[in-house]
Amino acid sequence: MALIDFGGVKEEITTRKEFSLAKARKVLKNETVAVIGYGVQGPAQALNMKDNGINVIIGQAKEYARDWNRAVKDGWVPGKTLFPIAEAVKRGTIIQMLVSDAAQRLIWPTVKENLKKGDALYFSHGFSIVYKKQTGVIPPKDVDVIIVAPKGSGTNVRRNFLSGSGINSSFGVFQDATGRAEERCKAVGIAIGSGYLFPTTFEREVYSDLTGERGVLMGALAGVMQAQYDVLRKYGHSPSEAFNETVEELTQSLIRLVDENGMDWMYSNCSVTAQHGALKWRPIFRQANLPVFEKLYKSVKTGKETEEVIKDCGGKDYQKFLAAKLAEIHESEMWRAGAAVRALRPQEKAKEIVKGVKGTGGRGEN
Repeated sequence: MALIDFGGVKEEITTRKEFSLAKARKVLKNETVAVIGYGVQGPAQALNMKDNGINVIIGQAKEYARDWNRAVKDGWVPGKTLFPIAEAVKRGTIIQMLVSDAAQRLIWPTVKENLKKGDALYFSHGFSIVYKKQTGVIPPKDVDVIIVAPKGSGTNVRRNFLSGSGINSSFGVFQDATGRAEERCKAVGIAIGSGYLFPTTFEREVYSDLTGERGVLMGALAGVMQAQYDVLRKYGHSPSEAFNETVEELTQSLIRLVDENGMDWMYSNCSVTAQHGALKWRPIFRQANLPVFEKLYKSVKTGKETEEVIKDCGGKDYQKFLAAKLAEIHESEMWRAGAAVRALRPQEKAKEIVKGVKGTGGRGEN
């Protein structure tokens, strides 16, 4: 592993140089990776491993016709590389649990019944293991339990793989029954196309992930955008102007500068007026949001968020609830304005970007 300085704190990470694809192939030579779930992360990780020469099969409940048919469309063959969940677990040696957190507790009895001594149970999210009292997912002692968590959506896991860049992933070992758990973990992490791997634990992964997606990555981002848009509209700005100043400039311009060289570099490459205002208001927003993030983290750590996920997402009416909430966002003026703005972008470029990565959106789970 390489020792890298992250802002004054040194961390050990594993790059493709230290753990090459050739080494990953060697480690996984006699393994069969069974990807359970073909909805969000499943397609991206499975296709990347397949393209990297790893022996991969899919386990997917046939009654979920959308995901089963997607797998068939992607080239997985029923009876050869595509199986019902129980059969895939029987045939696999590394079992990737990539169904949703709520679904993992439902399929766990089937998975557990078909696990074999020496198998590796793989997760891309620590939810089921960390909150085992609520989920009931308690692995037998004779299997490895490992995690590789890509820090991006399934879409970008596949997209970045195809571009050659890769998505950074955290990795960790919860249980080492074979003495090979870490080696298997890193091998799969490289095989799915990770840019580099950094160490974590199941607890740290799930606490940071649940906080991040409810916070800056999704919940806070959407909430702050909506608040700014609403204020601009209140004071007479048009939907087009409000959306461009709130979302379009961020996603199409500024965030790319941050990605390239950091926030300070982005500030230094904006106007003096923008620099001054951003430097003034940055600490104000930070102070205003700190109590909210403290509350959020405590809600994650105490298991309150988990209780809600299990209760709500496992309910029979969840899909109706979800559809209503997403429709509320979709039909809001801000995002209808966004659809109009996106339609004005050069379409050929947009088509090229998404080519080959359809159907692999979402973070951390199926």
